[in-house]
Amino acid sequence: MDRIDCWTIQDRQGREIYLTQERWQHIIIRHKALARHLDDVLNTIRLGRRRQDSQQPFKYFYQRHCDKLTGYYNSITVVVLFFPDNNYVVTAWPTTE
Repeated sequence: MDRIDCWTIQDRQGREIYLTQERWQHIIIRHKALARHLDDVLNTIRLGRRRQDSQQPFKYFYQRHCDKLTGYYNSITVVVLFFPDNNYVVTAWPTTE
């Protein structure tokens, strides 16, 4: 089976964003509750609300409700950095709304 090194998705406005295998490993090592939720993380980017960071204008937070998470978590937050021709996921975590 081939290993995927990078997932490329578009947000609701058509901006292309990528998530590397290295960043995905970072996410699931630090936030084990997301380990089986790759599709939910990607859907957070595709369909979630987008909010710009007030201190770093190139940094955005995507958030979306997710009923599939275990425990008291009910949403996912994904952090994306935007640079010319290089929009990528930095991290993600489960949260409560």
